[in-house]
Amino acid sequence: MRSLKPITLLSAFSVLLFAGALTATISRSSIVEASAVIPSEPQAAKPAPQAAKPAPQAPAQAPATPQPGYVGSETCATCHTGYDTSINASKHGLVKDARTPMAQQGCETCHGPGEAHMNDPEKVKPKQLTKISAKEVNATCTTCHNKGTHALWKGSQHEARNVSCISCHSIHKPMSTTSQLKAMNQQGTCITCHRDKVAKLDKSGHMPVREGKMECSSCHNPHGTTNVKLLKTGNTVNEACSSCHAEKRGPWLFEHAGINGEACSTCHDPHGSSNDRMLVAKLPFLCQRCHNHTKHPSTIYDNKVVQSSNRLFSRSCVTCHAAIHGSNHPSGSTFLRQ
Repeated sequence: MRSLKPITLLSAFSVLLFAGALTATISRSSIVEASAVIPSEPQAAKPAPQAAKPAPQAPAQAPATPQPGYVGSETCATCHTGYDTSINASKHGLVKDARTPMAQQGCETCHGPGEAHMNDPEKVKPKQLTKISAKEVNATCTTCHNKGTHALWKGSQHEARNVSCISCHSIHKPMSTTSQLKAMNQQGTCITCHRDKVAKLDKSGHMPVREGKMECSSCHNPHGTTNVKLLKTGNTVNEACSSCHAEKRGPWLFEHAGINGEACSTCHDPHGSSNDRMLVAKLPFLCQRCHNHTKHPSTIYDNKVVQSSNRLFSRSCVTCHAAIHGSNHPSGSTFLRQ
């Protein structure tokens, strides 16, 4: 039998060594993977989930105890029947709204503590808003209504003329569906003082107030503003008008004097007129108030011209001067072109 050569023995030894290293590597990888899956220490078994217990119900809260001197709205309603029903039907009666009177002291939020009145109804009277001054009435209402559209009430035209909140609004007997007005609508409320303005709405040219598309508060804020005429938008009459009539706003290359220099009300009556486009006078007489010395004969209605001039009929001056509010045309200095 021949003996193995040294080279063959060395090769066999290398193969065995490589196989051993490979086996060790594979075993080490298996241990690492197993350790990633199986926790090193056994964990205690989790108890089976139990049915969630219902949360204990909070005990019903007792009604808030009235402060000293106050008796609560329920006591007031024992004599003043019907007033609690009317107040509860309005926003003032929303108990869940912390801003309302009923969420605070109820009737006594506005009328003051009622304990003394309850003990002696004949001699001691609560605050009767219909029998106190306008200043006291407004002070009562503005304790809550002092933000938003009511923020500028103090010092406003209405407040300065001793107009009170209850002059227009009724808390217990409102006639309108909104704003708790004493009349059916804003027009019926405003006519109590502004008869001349409301009467113009019946003329042929008028704002669509009587059709229900607008109301007085569309242009005015009766609770006060920082501008003239209690206007709701802008600081001038022109800014209020151009908030709707944007096409008349400009800016223009050639501006008509009296448009931006004065106001739209120079030519138009915003409350109504018997003339077309709510003009304060008929054409051409409206234009003749200012244009009484123009290049062509301005007195077109005198004895010499009235029989031959065509500027007296139809659209009169604006038949030619169509861009009467202003023109951006290079040749529009006389407002003949748009």
